Amino acid sequence: MSDTTSASESVATTNGNSRDQATAPVQSPESSFVPPRKVILTKEQLEAFQASKTHETIVSYINTLNECVVGVKLTDDVPVSPAVQSVLNILDRIAETAKGIPPVDNKASRFGNPAFRTFYDKVSEIAPELHRTIPEFPEAAIPEISVYFEESWGNRTRIDYGSGMELNFLCWMICLEKLGIFKESDHVALVVRVFWRYIEVMRVLQSTYWLEPAGSHGVWGLDDYHFLPFLWGAAQLRGHKYIRPKSIHDSDTVEEFSKHYMYLACIRFINSVKTASLRWHSPMLDDISAVKTWDKVNSGLIKMYHAEVLGKLPVMQHFLFGSLLPWEGPMPPAPEGAPGQDDAHWGHAHAMGDRGGVGQREVGWGDCCGIPVPSAFAAKEAEERRRNAGVPLSGPGIRPVPFD
Repeated sequence: MSDTTSASESVATTNGNSRDQATAPVQSPESSFVPPRKVILTKEQLEAFQASKTHETIVSYINTLNECVVGVKLTDDVPVSPAVQSVLNILDRIAETAKGIPPVDNKASRFGNPAFRTFYDKVSEIAPELHRTIPEFPEAAIPEISVYFEESWGNRTRIDYGSGMELNFLCWMICLEKLGIFKESDHVALVVRVFWRYIEVMRVLQSTYWLEPAGSHGVWGLDDYHFLPFLWGAAQLRGHKYIRPKSIHDSDTVEEFSKHYMYLACIRFINSVKTASLRWHSPMLDDISAVKTWDKVNSGLIKMYHAEVLGKLPVMQHFLFGSLLPWEGPMPPAPEGAPGQDDAHWGHAHAMGDRGGVGQREVGWGDCCGIPVPSAFAAKEAEERRRNAGVPLSGPGIRPVPFD
């Protein structure tokens, strides 16, 4: 949306702002846990998912956590239960793991660093051990829950990250609540402590391994990597006395209040890694800033999440269904010659060049996992290397790309 009015109207209207009942714990016998798998292949299956209990569970959980953090700051003193603390310890362990696996020398490329695969394999190796540190975590659930946890950090094959991986972390939290690990009293801490710590760790991974934006909409997307910190961040700001959506253009306000509010922290982060103005590299966020109130921004982002994440086949074809988040629709056979579920591009084709699929429907260029986009971190470092070498960043024959 390049037009401010159209974007503002889109964000200002929604029918998805009702507060639903929190996810109820389920008592599953040990034999009922199954490793989650991909199922969604077609538009019809996506529509079946959107009408399912699992879809309702995800939407309800997002709305419940959304309402819990209205007016809550990241710096507020909130109760942290033993279960929440154990998960925070796990996230710290992931950050430590990344520090122990530095990127390989890959200066010739501005795409994902191969060392990420070593990191991913290490996380997969220690995932069972990490889950055993959670109080009262059932051993039999580890194979199922670990898959969501591992997929939360990015795709091993493509070395990329996007809203689908962020959704896996949300599903991991939902599963922990279904197992009775998290309680309703943990909800505020799950957003301003657990989820925000996850975002902080992801920033480390994105900057260390130059993770590519997965399925990026490019300059017209909300953000290269994340969606939920904007959604819940807008909830934090609902009813604020003087910070308005347009305040994202005030550098002093962003700098001072980014430590309190996720939305402003994300704006500050984007400005730190991308050049030029917000209008150039993030026009969607610029358009949203024209909305009058945070209530309308928040409700509009919920509607956008339904459409752009839960309602998009390129995202949901990677979604994983197990026993805690079950698939309720039909299970048609995969097309003949199609790759298996372990393939990074299972369920869809890349119809151009060497990314073509076998025996599957064609999709447009970029419709599936998106056109490969270099990491903004890589672009920034390349720019700094050129500047330090005395190479002009603009001039005859040089085309500036401020949002690269």
